[in-house]
Amino acid sequence: MKTASRASSLTRRKLLKASAATAALAAFPAPLIAQTKPFAGVTLHGASFQHRFFTLLQKYIPEFEEKTGMKVDLQLSALPVYNQQANLELSSGGSAYDFVNVTFTLATRWIAAGLLANLDEFTGDANLTPADWNPKDFVDGAQVPYRDAKGATYGYSWEGGAMLMGLSRMDLMEKKGLKIPKTFAELQQVCAEINGTDGVSGLVSWFLHNWNLPPYIQGFGGNIFRNPPGDPMPALNTPEAIQGVEFYANLLKSAPKGGLTYTEDQARQAMLTGRANIFIHSSAWVTPILLSDESKVKETSRVVRSPAGPVHDYPASNSQGLGIPKNAKNQKAAWEFIKWALSPEISMKLVKEHGHSSVCRRSIITSDDYRKLNTVNGQDLGALYLEVLELPGKGENYMAYRTSKEFPIVGDVLNKAFEQVATGQLPAKDAMNAAQDQAIAALRRAGTKL
Repeated sequence: MKTASRASSLTRRKLLKASAATAALAAFPAPLIAQTKPFAGVTLHGASFQHRFFTLLQKYIPEFEEKTGMKVDLQLSALPVYNQQANLELSSGGSAYDFVNVTFTLATRWIAAGLLANLDEFTGDANLTPADWNPKDFVDGAQVPYRDAKGATYGYSWEGGAMLMGLSRMDLMEKKGLKIPKTFAELQQVCAEINGTDGVSGLVSWFLHNWNLPPYIQGFGGNIFRNPPGDPMPALNTPEAIQGVEFYANLLKSAPKGGLTYTEDQARQAMLTGRANIFIHSSAWVTPILLSDESKVKETSRVVRSPAGPVHDYPASNSQGLGIPKNAKNQKAAWEFIKWALSPEISMKLVKEHGHSSVCRRSIITSDDYRKLNTVNGQDLGALYLEVLELPGKGENYMAYRTSKEFPIVGDVLNKAFEQVATGQLPAKDAMNAAQDQAIAALRRAGTKL
């Protein structure tokens, strides 16, 4: 009887302890869950355009899902398709996406319209963002497009584009006694003298003229708008703009036949095989002449700053950022993903394991590991990339024209006008006068006050 009574008493004590433990768990569930998988059961919906960054990132997403408990549904599509879908979803107040790519050319429009969440609210909360994540580590020039007029941040850059000049046939240049061009005039001379030598074109470019052309317009002292972003009046027919158009059209006389409609891939291939001597474009498209296993011209190639104009030295730069829609259902989970995807750890993994160099964290770009991987034939490609990427953050933001919400309309007009000049259909002055009228009319139809 005593044994039975003692056993019964022990059983009652165990039950009471178990009940107390259950009650404690019910009273304080969040900390216990946070110690395990804080976002268990959450499905995060994100969207962007197709890019190597996301292809590489997808290799690591299962680790992130395992750590956090959430599932990541990342939808990737072609850039024009993505831009159209995301713009429609955000502008209509939808909540289908928890995180999005904040496209460089749409950033100002989305921020001004209040379509994105202020990320300072996340980085300023020590419970959500540890100090070592360090938002100030992102190159300032790459962050300019994702800030409003008061300096609030609505995106963090995952991709940087810095316009550099690649030269693939230094052997031919040396035979002719030509030096690397540092000015527009020298560039014109080198392209003309190399063109046709041993079947090599002096220059190659690609069809997005509203990316390739503006540095020449700005180099002569012009711009695409009168004073972007505050004054969106187009400035396509100023003497400086016309001079820039004429100069670039003359450069393309040294391009391969059909080069006016080349894609980026075609231009890149012309450089890798040494069929074209000069390509001026974002670093990711130029540096393969030194870094790619496909390159047949590694020993005769150089990558340098693009030539300066007589008035300004404004090499184009851009970036792409990750942001959170204002109406997103899972904002904290979205920030957890962005924080992870753009962390120093993941950024360095992409550099070391995949050679992905177009990151935007200064600490990564200036690290010994990055420099070792991106110094070829004595050329420090990382230093060049960083130098150009940070320029718009110093003094005048000369890339403001491209993030102005009016640019998609005016850029399309500029593309068509330049093609008329390059193909000989119209003189530059006539084409740009017509383009100015067309751009103003198109903006007014879209509701822009000029």
